[in-house]
This record gives sequence, structure tokens and C-alpha cells, in this order.
Amino acid sequence: MPTFSSDGLDLAYVEEGAGDPVLLIHGFASTKEVNWVNTSWFKTLTGAGYRAIAFDHRGHGSSAKLYAARDYDTRLMAKDALRLLEHLGLSRAHVIGYSMGARVGATMALQYPEAVRSLIMGGLGYHLIDGVGLPQSIADALEAPSLDDVTDPMGRMFRAFGDANKADLKALAACIRGSRQTLTREEVATIRAPVLVAVGTRDAIAGDAHRLAEVFPHGEALDIPNRDHNPAVGDKVFKQGALDFLARHA
Repeated sequence: MPTFSSDGLDLAYVEEGAGDPVLLIHGFASTKEVNWVNTSWFKTLTGAGYRAIAFDHRGHGSSAKLYAARDYDTRLMAKDALRLLEHLGLSRAHVIGYSMGARVGATMALQYPEAVRSLIMGGLGYHLIDGVGLPQSIADALEAPSLDDVTDPMGRMFRAFGDANKADLKALAACIRGSRQTLTREEVATIRAPVLVAVGTRDAIAGDAHRLAEVFPHGEALDIPNRDHNPAVGDKVFKQGALDFLARHA
């Protein structure tokens, strides 16, 4: 599996297809395969003529693991994404992020506007500005001796997800403690790229998609019907909405 270096960290990535590049940024505790390959996003994008690129965040999947919360600042993770584009010789790309990956994508669009052709944010609405969605208590669930020791429902969900993916639970605990940066309304209002905010109608984590879309100068919202946070990522309405959006901003 190919890797690239970001500030001395070896981060794993995968790419397929040709055409305009689309950088896919996965969510917390997930991986490039779980979030984007297994859900047929790669097949969807390459089939539509795009070059699909995804990587494992620091602390996730096949990438380097770190154990201090400060190493997971969202701004550092946005720089990782930029360095992958640089590694591939790309000056800019369309960016699709989900949940934490959407937060990283928005931060990337703020810090490196020349690199983000358009931005699709899945699973993150107004909590980009007001709150971070996932509670920090998930770290305690990840550090518990076993799943049987976790009683909090959301903590159990993420611990079971981490166990199933054979994740480094200590690295994930550091990540959720460190990647809790928000953007101000004023910062969001300076992002000039076209932005699509897509959230499941049953998602209790993301915050309001329409309220956030109104803050972006060129924002629009997409409701993913009858989906809560995790299943929405692979939903056909999300995929089709993303393809329609990309086509309008080619």
C-alpha cells in the first residue's frame, strides 16, 4: 500500500481512476476502506469519470499512530490532506469529507483555499460552528478494559466499531480528545468554494445542515432521508447528490 510523508509521519493512501481528482477524507474511528471503498464511493466516482483518492488519518487504519491529544488538532490533519495532494503533484481537488473528515475538509478550505475546488461535507452540519458532535466521553469507552465495561450507548457503538476494525484504541482516544476544534461563523463566511452540506434527517450528531449551508457564501444543503449518522455515508441519495454537485462545479 502506498504511503506519503506528512511532517515525518507515514500515512497510507489509495487512489483509482482518472479525470478530475476527488479527495475523500474519512470520519473518526473509520478508515479509507470502511468509509469510502466498502461503501462503493470509489466505484461511484471512478464510474463517473473522476480520480478517487483517499487516505487514513494519522492514528487510523494503516497510518502512523500517535498518542498525545495535541497531535490530532484539526489544523494538523488538514495539513496532512494538503500534503497528500502535494505528494501526488496536484494543486487542487474536489474534497468530500464525512463527520470528522468534513471538519478537516472545512478547515482545509479555510486554511488552503487555493487547494479546494469544491467541498462536500457529509455528516456535519451546524456543529462545525457550535459544538463538535461526538462527546469526548467516547475516549473513556475506547480506553475501557473491554466492551463489557462500557455502558454508554454511543461509547459502546464506537468501542464495538473500533474492536471490529482492529483499531489502535489508545490512538483513537487521543484523536477524539484532540480534534475538537470548531470554526467561527466569521471564518465559515470567508470560505469561497462551493459547499454542499449533506446530513441524514435522523442524524442526532451532525447539527442542522441548512443552518450551516446558509453561512457559506456558496453553500447548499442536502437532506439524506431517514438516515442517522453512520448509515448516511453510503446512502444512494448522498452519492447522487454529490455527483450532481460535482458536475455543476466541474
